Amino acid sequence: MQAAGGTTLNADEATDATTVDEPEPGPRPGFSRAAVLVLAATAVVAVALDQWVKWLSTENLTEGEPVRILGGLVYLSLLRNSGAAFSFGEGYTWVFPLITIVVIGWIAWMATKLRSLPWGIALGLVLGGALGNLGDRLFRAPSFLHGHVVDMISVFGPYAEYFAVFNIADACLSVGVVLAVLLELTGRQRDGRRLVRKKAEKQ
Repeated sequence: MQAAGGTTLNADEATDATTVDEPEPGPRPGFSRAAVLVLAATAVVAVALDQWVKWLSTENLTEGEPVRILGGLVYLSLLRNSGAAFSFGEGYTWVFPLITIVVIGWIAWMATKLRSLPWGIALGLVLGGALGNLGDRLFRAPSFLHGHVVDMISVFGPYAEYFAVFNIADACLSVGVVLAVLLELTGRQRDGRRLVRKKAEKQ
């Protein structure tokens, strides 16, 4: 193509090209049994580890008497929390079991189309974290649906000077959410496909 004055334009200059994300071709119906098993196994391990650490904490720690480990990087500081993860939302204890049930239902729906093992791990961590704290809400004192969650990990200080006291369930939930965000950002889909960047040309 030639512009006024005899200047030659190449194809790239004559075309306004942009990039778009498109899924890889090919239908991916249903779910992968392996991916769902990874989700379930991850959730079971997360819940079991969370409840075991909580049991050890209630049996061996005393509130107000933190134990210093790792040179003061971490303190084991027993706390019973009426709020959400990392002690947020204290005073609304009854709301959190309802939110957790919604989250569990959402993950169950996601599992019907799950074919990605990394997504299975991410969703399993979120599910395990949610179930770990839900058990405390339902069955710990002071009452059903109002139970206080057992927290025990305090970083950089014994009394949450720098960061809220948390537990294994909180950590699993947070890691699962971060992993899910990374998978989305890198184009990895729950059905096992991956978004690929293609040029969309505009005349």
